[in-house]
Order: sequence, then C-alpha cells, then structure tokens
Amino acid sequence: MGSAIFSVFLPIALGLVMFGLGLTLTTADFTRVMLYPKAAGIALACQIVVLPLICLGIVALFGLTGALAVGMMLLVASPGGTTANLFSHLAGGDVALNVTLTAINSVIAVFTLPLVVGLSMAAFLDDGATLGLQPDKFLQVFAIVLIPVAVGMWVRHRFTAWADRMRGPVKIASAVVLVLVIAAAVVQEFRTLIDNIALLGPMTLLLSVLSLAVGYYVPRLLAVSRRQSIASAMEIGIHNATLAIAIAVSVLGNQTMAIPGAMYGIVMFFPAALAAYLLARSVEPADKQSAPG
Repeated sequence: MGSAIFSVFLPIALGLVMFGLGLTLTTADFTRVMLYPKAAGIALACQIVVLPLICLGIVALFGLTGALAVGMMLLVASPGGTTANLFSHLAGGDVALNVTLTAINSVIAVFTLPLVVGLSMAAFLDDGATLGLQPDKFLQVFAIVLIPVAVGMWVRHRFTAWADRMRGPVKIASAVVLVLVIAAAVVQEFRTLIDNIALLGPMTLLLSVLSLAVGYYVPRLLAVSRRQSIASAMEIGIHNATLAIAIAVSVLGNQTMAIPGAMYGIVMFFPAALAAYLLARSVEPADKQSAPG
C-alpha cells in the first residue's frame, strides 16, 4: 500500500517542482545563451560529457554494480534546478547564467538522460535491459521533465504578476517536496539504504565535491569570469535528486535505483553550502561588474 501511494505521490510532487521551475523561466532564458556562448558551452560540456565519465569512474572505483550503479548514473545525468539557482545567488554567482543553463539543461536532459541510463542498464544489469531505445520510456521522460515546465512558462506569460509573487513560495515548496521525496524513498528502501550506506555515503559525497570542483575550475582554467564559474559550479554540482528518484520509480519501476538519489539529496547540502560560503568570500568587486562572455 505504501509503495503504491509513493508511486502516485511522486509524479505529482515532481510535476509541482517542474511547474514551479517553469514559473521562473521565460523564452528569453533560452535565447540568453547567445550572451554567454563560452561560459554556457563549457558548463554544458562538463554536465553532459565530463560528469558521466567521472561518475562512471567513481562507480568502478567503489565496485558498485546492479541497480545501485544505474541509480548513480541516473543521478549524474539529471540536470540542476531551482536549488542550484539559490546556492548560486548565495555564492555570488551569475544567477542569470544559472537560469539559462537550467532552461537549456532541462531540454537536453530529455535526450541525454535516457541515453546515459540506457547504456548504464545495459552495462550493469544482468538482463541487459535498456531505456534508450524504448519510445514509451522516452515519452515518459519527456512528459515528466518538459510538460510541467512548459505549463509553468505559459502561466508565467499569461499571469506574470501572480508568477512573480509565487517565486518565494515556489522555492520553499520545492525544498519541502525534495525533503518529502527523499524521506519517502528512504522509507521505501530503508533496508537497502542501511545495507549500502557505508558505500553510497562516500560515493555521493565524492560525486558532489567533484561536480562542484569541475563546475568551477574547468571554466576558470578556460578564462571564464569568476561569477560565471560560480554559476557553473552550482549548476553542475547540484543535481535534481527529485527528478532522479521520480525517473527510477515512475519510469523505470525500480525503487532500488532511487536510493543513490535519496542518499545524494541528504549529503549534497553540506559540500554545496561550504562551497557557497568559500566562493562568496572569493568574489572580487571587479567580478560583480563582469560582462557576459
């Protein structure tokens, strides 16, 4: 009974989160990428190419296999969201770039997420199951990720003043939903989590730290401004655990795959908060006026 309730609650909860994300977006957020071609291109390359390879290395290093390994890859393939935007603001990052990356990532994830998860299922599951070549699964990912965002954007366009007033409540509601989803996932697979916490705890912590580091230092090495690098760090370093859990349960029908997302949702706030604190102290006055690039 509890499992059935969770399966019904989860798509609704994620739909509300993605709808809330849509309320913060406009079409200009998608076209604004032309103002940040270098910063956006580097961040997207890190998100789409570098991080899955890093996560694959972590999975191999710790010897993780089966559904939990697929869950780790599912997590790293999930884009950022409003939480990343909030941490970027606290860290002194270029939040406009964050919003643009979130918008673009939400669209790209519809294609990259099934691909990464499909390859992972073929590699780590004994039955060789795949997601990437199943049209019905692809459509479910599309519906879960983009339709609520599109509806939210339409509502914002049609009722702009109301959408602006809802920004604060939406952020709070998204945080509450994240906590509830993680708690529900933990309850559903409590024994699996306890049995693997000594493994998944360090793995998700390492993934979080490396994601933040890659997101910041790669753009800096390629001469991207500090504020934009901070935005990149938060966008790349903070994955949408709610989405990862929802895909695992609602699309893949495997609650064990949701455990890495739940574990990550618990541990990610500590390195993210520390990074935000350290990066906020590192922002120089000149960075605050840096031009797009």
